[in-house]
Amino acid sequence: MEVKLMTGNEAAARGFYEAGGLVASSYPGSPTVELLEAVRAYSPEVYAEFSVNEKVALEVGIGASFTGARAMVSMKHVGVNIAMDPLMTFTQTPIQGGFLLVSGEDPGMASSQNEQDNRVLGKFANMAILDPGSSQEAKDFAKLGFSLSEDYGLPVMLRMTSRVCHSRGPVEELEREVRDISGFSKIPEDFGMVPPNTFPKQFEMKKRIERLTEDASGWDINFLEVWEEDGRNSVQRLAPIDPQFLSPHKTLIITSGLLYYNLKELEAPVDIYKLGMVYPLPIEALRSLAEDYEQVLVLEELTPFIENELKIHGIACEGKKYFSFTGELHTELIEAGLVKAGVLKAANYETAGEVDTVARISMFCAGCPHRPVFDILKKIKISVIGDIGCYSLAVLEPLHMLNTIISMGATIGIMKGMSKALSLSGKAEPLVSVIGDGTFFHSGMTGALNLLHQLDPAANLTLIILNNGTTAMTGGQMTATSGSYTKDWDMNTSIPELLKAMGFPRVRVVDQFDYKGAKAAIEEELKFEGLSIVMTTRPCALNFKIREPYFVVDPQICIGCRSCVKTNCPPIVMKAYNGIEKLKSSIDPDLCVGCSVCSQVCPVSAISRVGDKGRNGEKASTLVEALPADKSPEEGGKR
Repeated sequence: MEVKLMTGNEAAARGFYEAGGLVASSYPGSPTVELLEAVRAYSPEVYAEFSVNEKVALEVGIGASFTGARAMVSMKHVGVNIAMDPLMTFTQTPIQGGFLLVSGEDPGMASSQNEQDNRVLGKFANMAILDPGSSQEAKDFAKLGFSLSEDYGLPVMLRMTSRVCHSRGPVEELEREVRDISGFSKIPEDFGMVPPNTFPKQFEMKKRIERLTEDASGWDINFLEVWEEDGRNSVQRLAPIDPQFLSPHKTLIITSGLLYYNLKELEAPVDIYKLGMVYPLPIEALRSLAEDYEQVLVLEELTPFIENELKIHGIACEGKKYFSFTGELHTELIEAGLVKAGVLKAANYETAGEVDTVARISMFCAGCPHRPVFDILKKIKISVIGDIGCYSLAVLEPLHMLNTIISMGATIGIMKGMSKALSLSGKAEPLVSVIGDGTFFHSGMTGALNLLHQLDPAANLTLIILNNGTTAMTGGQMTATSGSYTKDWDMNTSIPELLKAMGFPRVRVVDQFDYKGAKAAIEEELKFEGLSIVMTTRPCALNFKIREPYFVVDPQICIGCRSCVKTNCPPIVMKAYNGIEKLKSSIDPDLCVGCSVCSQVCPVSAISRVGDKGRNGEKASTLVEALPADKSPEEGGKR
């Protein structure tokens, strides 16, 4: 046995490996991106892939489970929404190989558009839900999840919050379990989910949950911890609770996950019942235990899930009356709730207040190919319907260009619905929708195809596909177009050819680093009466490590108009030069990657590439060419 420091994501991946897991699939989304990346380290003993979306990832895992292999599928909490269609039917089938669904939850919305609590979806899908609070538990619970899945014949959800995913802790490494797979049983009554077969499955699901509920009372992962006057804790892990372990104190707190450790930091004089499995609950053990306390509190983040489960079964308790229904519950917030509940007389921790800081605007990376597109759209002064990706930053100042962001791929359907409503109301106007290549393949293709249905030839609709060859916001995972930019990827799908095959007659490809040409093309398409699609071609500068000779400003020529600054590029600032009274622009050579956009928007040609003679002119806009679709940088393609 070896002990290593791991994040929760790395620990869950280790649990998958040690449990004899064979197939892992995912779609990148914080906080679970690193989980699949960690699984890849165990290749070739396991197979791991980032699938085109969460639904497909789940289906890949289902297929592996059908053969008797242990499979793990990971995604962020909103990704489970995409996967719900196959999930809700898969839970009816008997499990062949252990199946673990890892849901990365985001209390506080550090990187998400909502704060949804997937414990509700896990119950809805008749799944067991495990809730680890540390890296060691993430590994142990992952292994336990596979065993429970096979023993009880149901998929298991491993619910991991952002802090558990990303924080580090010591983890014991053990040997990998060697497992043979049974192969697919080919029993239509078990896997052919049509009404004659599904009706009895409803009763089977009910029995599984009843068995779990009864057995959970005696599991080590659900235990009572008792406060003693000298500060030491006694732990009772078996049910029914032995009376000698009961505390003379009045309050029992029922909690799970990371909040158990946050609560313990307070050393509050309360007994704690820690749940490792939050659904189904060991109801009878909790009912018996609750009778011995004057006050039962439930400590949980987000929705009152455990609280409601207890109340449904007639167990008196309170939770959200004292603890917030939104955001993360840190130690000081838990303490404040305990003071409000009368458990503590006063708070020792001061709740952090807002501190005045220098404002930091949202910025695309240096050389980001999205910037010139939004700079063009802002100058045109048109409303833009947005989507999920790096380009979501354009919803904020200083660009402030996107008017909507809802979910992956939603931009296209929203544009159509708006167009139809405005047309029927006599208020038709040009509409623009933007979507990235990863999001287009994830769930935009179906929305795009739907545009052709009952299309109004006069509707002025423009779809801009920002093809940067990567899922950039989540760390640079590859997409179906990445093969255009690197020989290290096996997919090189042509979006224009795909669109034309789908039936779109007007598809235009532009190089957004040819600023004037791109601006003219976009303006022309916006004026076109009908549906048109524009695809941009520049790759993600950060992911593909693109760096050309940098640009410099001649302060003697610069007029301080800030045209370059308004492109929102990180290296560009206004600066005071010696002997010049007015502020002039300046470019940090350490940050500049040489995209040339600043030189092209400069009205007086004050910006040129280092080493060039004279001012920018046409030269700066042609030094960096779009990468040919059939050439990688290693094969001579020029970036």
